[in-house]
Amino acid sequence: MIMYIVSASVFGLALLLSGMKLMEVALRQWAGSRLPAALKRTTSTPFKGFLAGTFSSALMQSGTAVTVLTIGLVNSRLLPLGNSLGIILGTNVGTCLTTELMSLRLHRYALPLLAAAFAVWLWTALSVEMRALPSLPKRYTPPLRYGSAALAGFGLLLFGFAVLQTIGPRLQSSGAFMDLMAHAESTPAWGLLGGAAITAAVHSSSAVIAMSMGLADAGVLSPTTGVAVMLGANVGTCFTGLLASLSGGRGGRFVALAQIVLNVAGALLFYPLRGALLVAASWLAPGDPAAQIAHAQTLFNVACSLLALPVAYLWLRGEASRAGDGGKRANPPAA
Repeated sequence: MIMYIVSASVFGLALLLSGMKLMEVALRQWAGSRLPAALKRTTSTPFKGFLAGTFSSALMQSGTAVTVLTIGLVNSRLLPLGNSLGIILGTNVGTCLTTELMSLRLHRYALPLLAAAFAVWLWTALSVEMRALPSLPKRYTPPLRYGSAALAGFGLLLFGFAVLQTIGPRLQSSGAFMDLMAHAESTPAWGLLGGAAITAAVHSSSAVIAMSMGLADAGVLSPTTGVAVMLGANVGTCFTGLLASLSGGRGGRFVALAQIVLNVAGALLFYPLRGALLVAASWLAPGDPAAQIAHAQTLFNVACSLLALPVAYLWLRGEASRAGDGGKRANPPAA
């Protein structure tokens, strides 16, 4: 039984991570070349940056990828530092799309999605590279090619979620695991710390939250503990951005620090309110613990970003004021 639990857990997590990475790479290849220019054009205010960060993270299925891209743009001086604040606020909201889609219980369609994705990809290969079929118009080839790869990644993700659900009955019969869950239930801080540590290790908050959703759906993890894990995962996701900023300049480190401050402050703010957060999520999805965790993540990130938006405007106003004062001191009025 132990061997099955370990192997199924590792295999399910590997499928989740592989699916998310395949989706990210495919969508980045399709839209990534246009994304930096779009971010530069659409981030003149924190709210516009918030919308751009939300949309780009949802499109690429990776808030971490958009954060790392933002750090690179700031370090190369292609994006003003102040314009990055709204993007960081939006990435946390956009990344919720993955778990919200998983809460729709689409995992039963994992294999048909994989088959459809392979069929479309094979069609493009036969018509373009192999020339065994009539050639496709060039404008249709990239969307079909990268879209099918992204769909395959989504199918792998759903299949991994289904694999994780199979370990539920065996975990329920494990006294040691149920004792651990009881301890986490009585001390939710362990769930938060565990979610942060695992997310920092696997570099994907969506994968960790998806794991907790699978366990909750199988009945071996309570939604209360799942919410604590979700809060921790939103803290642990900052680790990748921090690593990416270490080799850059001060601007990139500021972006990484802003993400850490936002996510840590949000987790500390909502940790005492996790019961209310779960009540709101339960109202949206009664009787569905997996969906409750997904909805709690969305509510948490939307609330944190909206609360932080006024702070971003105040910071930009202060920066503009300091820049104006600096210009006056550098060019004193003539006597």
